Amino acid sequence: MENEQFDITSQLKRDLDPQEMLRVIFDYAAKIANERILDNVLMLMADMGREMIVSDRCTVWLLDTNKNELWSKVAHGLDEIRIPSTAGLVGYAVTNDKAVFIHDAYSNEEYKSYLMNGALRTDQQTGYRTKALLVIPFRNSQGEIMGAYQAINKLTASEQFSDKDMEYLTLASSYAGKSLESALLTNEIEETQKEIIFRMGEIGESRSKETGNHVKRVAEYSYLLALGLGMSQEEAELLKMTSPMHDIGKVAIPDSVLNKPGKLTDEEFKLMQNHTHIGYNLLKNSNRHILKTAAVVAYEHHEKWNGRGYPRGIKGEDIHIYGRITAIADVFDALGSERVYKKAWDLDRILTLFKEERGEHFDPKVVDAFFQQLPAILRVRDQYSDAALEDRAEV
Repeated sequence: MENEQFDITSQLKRDLDPQEMLRVIFDYAAKIANERILDNVLMLMADMGREMIVSDRCTVWLLDTNKNELWSKVAHGLDEIRIPSTAGLVGYAVTNDKAVFIHDAYSNEEYKSYLMNGALRTDQQTGYRTKALLVIPFRNSQGEIMGAYQAINKLTASEQFSDKDMEYLTLASSYAGKSLESALLTNEIEETQKEIIFRMGEIGESRSKETGNHVKRVAEYSYLLALGLGMSQEEAELLKMTSPMHDIGKVAIPDSVLNKPGKLTDEEFKLMQNHTHIGYNLLKNSNRHILKTAAVVAYEHHEKWNGRGYPRGIKGEDIHIYGRITAIADVFDALGSERVYKKAWDLDRILTLFKEERGEHFDPKVVDAFFQQLPAILRVRDQYSDAALEDRAEV
């Protein structure tokens, strides 16, 4: 975006006629009604506003009252941004419960200080040229301001937003408040589920005197591997959420076996293997998709591509892809970590083993994805190392 210039003459459009406006509203209303992922709802809302009033950019801002910030994951042309809740024109509109309507940002005196703290400062950083601006707050069902729509630069010959544009964006903002409130509630429920699942995974690991950092790293590795294998963002997120539960069955394994410093006897090893059955049985009867997926991961992450794993000795693609991915993520982290029964392996030794076990312990495609994603995996390992997280906890 650096040195980007806004050239209205190169992309002139016309305002929508009534029939086109209805089509846009009904089209987006149907899409938004069927969407529950917050990021996607935000994008659809931004796209709807931009099309309705024919603007170059549209941003849906949400108010985070806990942090006193305004944030958006969707700003056309920009990444996620967070600003103080009083900053810029959006902060002014939200704080004062007032819509803002500006024809030319660079000649406007009324909001000059807010423009210099917002749009114009961004222009200086990016080279973008802000001219016309519309900002309209929106509310939740209790009447509380929960965010604002911001539109930048009209793409018609007039280059200025009209009273009719204000009406249309006000309509969109009214709909946004209700739609986003529902999406935020769904997001809160999902985040709570993720937290519960992660904490349950930590409980399983803490029984074997390992830290929750292990389940965090395995989750991140699994996510990267899923993306490397071409899975959708949604499916990769699902695996990231459920892989921390892979060893939940350890909660029922005796400490004498779980934390034994030496080699397990055959009988002890059979007892240890039972954690896969226990985890599966704990989770399998849930009607929730997340927990059903976690059951599969818990059951199959110790199966091997060559059929010599446990608990069932299944092989190849009979092993669910989630189990195959979690297997290599778990082994990579386990080998690279110090345990009561072994020292940590160095990276070269682990990589050599993975090459040797391609097509034996591990699915060849997953091994290939692992090496492809290795730089990102190593960044995760450093970011969530036991030492790094301990340092953060002390700050």
